[in-house]
Amino acid sequence: MRTHLCAHLDRSFIDAEVKLCGWAQRRRDHGGVIFIDLRDRSGMVQVVIDPDRPTAFEIAESVRNEFVLRIVGKVRLRPEGTINSRIPTGEVEVLAVDLEILNACDPLPFQIDDEDATEAVRLRYRYLDLPGGTHAGEHSIASSSDPCDPYLPGRERVC
Repeated sequence: MRTHLCAHLDRSFIDAEVKLCGWAQRRRDHGGVIFIDLRDRSGMVQVVIDPDRPTAFEIAESVRNEFVLRIVGKVRLRPEGTINSRIPTGEVEVLAVDLEILNACDPLPFQIDDEDATEAVRLRYRYLDLPGGTHAGEHSIASSSDPCDPYLPGRERVC
């Protein structure tokens, strides 16, 4: 289903075809081109969906935050002036060839990356922080002590 994790993509993967799975952190529509920040347990990468791929573009128009997606695409350097030095994958982006919604998400009570959400709201919906929110690190530590680990070597987890 997937060939790489998001955070592993860098300059060495230029022109490589990759298959990624993860959550849509953010979707932006800029003049006919759609950008999706795709997040998995390793990190985040920017995905570009061009109108030249009408099927993928139509699907991308319906994507909202926290949809679970599968992307097939080609890694390329970001255009000059758009490099994001704040993230490890900031020099590259994935030009989507195919896009599939694995799971849709109902509208959330707050944005996962919204630091202005009150503590009361975060406590009430604390399960939303687990997949990739501020408490994701605590969850990954618990996952690494899973008793099934010795029996499933090399298997990647979604969360």
